[in-house]
Amino acid sequence: MGITHIVQFQFKSDVSPDVVKDNCQRMLALERTCLHPETQKPYLKSVTGGKDNSIEGIQNGITHAFVVEFENDADREYYCHKDPSHLAFVKGVVELVQKVQVVDFTHGVVV
Repeated sequence: MGITHIVQFQFKSDVSPDVVKDNCQRMLALERTCLHPETQKPYLKSVTGGKDNSIEGIQNGITHAFVVEFENDADREYYCHKDPSHLAFVKGVVELVQKVQVVDFTHGVVV
């Protein structure tokens, strides 16, 4: 069963739009820069996301959201704890955000 990983950012208000854009592009690029440790080929099923444009007004400060899809738990585990490309991204973005929220779910598991 696949796993969906949802990451939401609230960028700090003093971060320039160019820096926000660059970091969002870096997040999206993880789809091709995160390489499986054995095959050295991209292993993320997909990465998508962008700037919030909800009309509901209940974002609670969140400005950007991204969705990463994994084939399995082992891939997610590697991505979160060992993937050098992902860890470098996290190290670079952590100073730019006021809030980060992450929610994961396994497809079809509701209870």
